[in-house]
Amino acid sequence: RAGRASPGLKAQHLTGLTLVRDLAGGRLDGGEFGSVEITFRPGQLRCGQFSADTRTAGAVCLLAQVAVPCTLFAPSLVSLNLRGGTNAQMAPQIDEYTEIFLPNISKFGFEFEFEVVRKGFFPKGGGEVNFFLKPVKQLKPITMTDPGVVESIYGWSFAAGNLPLRVADQLTSAAKQHILTADIPALRGVPVNIETYKEDSGSAPHSGSGIVLVAKTSTGCILGGSALGAPRISPEETGMKAAEELLEAVECGGCVDKYIQDQMIIFMALAAGSSTLVTGPVTLHTETAIHIAEKLTKARFKIDNCPENNRAWVITCQGVGLVNHHL
Repeated sequence: RAGRASPGLKAQHLTGLTLVRDLAGGRLDGGEFGSVEITFRPGQLRCGQFSADTRTAGAVCLLAQVAVPCTLFAPSLVSLNLRGGTNAQMAPQIDEYTEIFLPNISKFGFEFEFEVVRKGFFPKGGGEVNFFLKPVKQLKPITMTDPGVVESIYGWSFAAGNLPLRVADQLTSAAKQHILTADIPALRGVPVNIETYKEDSGSAPHSGSGIVLVAKTSTGCILGGSALGAPRISPEETGMKAAEELLEAVECGGCVDKYIQDQMIIFMALAAGSSTLVTGPVTLHTETAIHIAEKLTKARFKIDNCPENNRAWVITCQGVGLVNHHL
């Protein structure tokens, strides 16, 4: 974060580091708001119940992303109670996390359950999600090389708080029209079903709106696109943005979308054996994740052009086969 206008740790980053410290039974030095350098010394991974609260609209899903790899090698079951923003800009929405991210990473061979207690939006936050994760002996390698053909497109659009249901209707209508009128031969005749609803005031007391879209293929690939409503952006623009993200994911010919791509790296590095993943254009986040994973483990990655599709790339990894000696 050195190049940012406001460098150093923010509340969300500090909360995530503290959560990992607790999960790993470790020591964290320099863990202060605004800190530009930390030292982390891990100890023994722990099981049980853990909680983390950004006390802002900081993204709950980013807390979960940093915690999940630790929980999978814990001695026993881990439950996470995470509080903050469930639907925040620059982070996965909770529906995106549970319906796209978790199903993709669970292909490495682990089980999970979740409970969305309450949704929270910018600027108030106040969201709450519980995750229940079962550890594994080892992660399995993946082979995701055939994106298949899209068989269905579905999703959810919502309005909450003071926003009327028609906002969600407008999100749905714009997204659906953009998908159906797109000149993409692979999507001709593919059904598009988007559920539209008004959030209950008890589970989403503050105002917010958003849409999450999912494309499922014949080979089990799950691609996504999403967008959050904003005060100065029309619902129609928001719906089209989500649809455009999904269309981009479909057209690039990858087995995951660009936002899942980098999240697969740590699991490929820890898995037992060789993993292969076909993706769209490799993102800077993915390049960074590979660099860090190779620094922290003995895993080795390779990126090549996809011979079957000049728009796609092949990421291969020889994982280190980390073993959970507690099981």
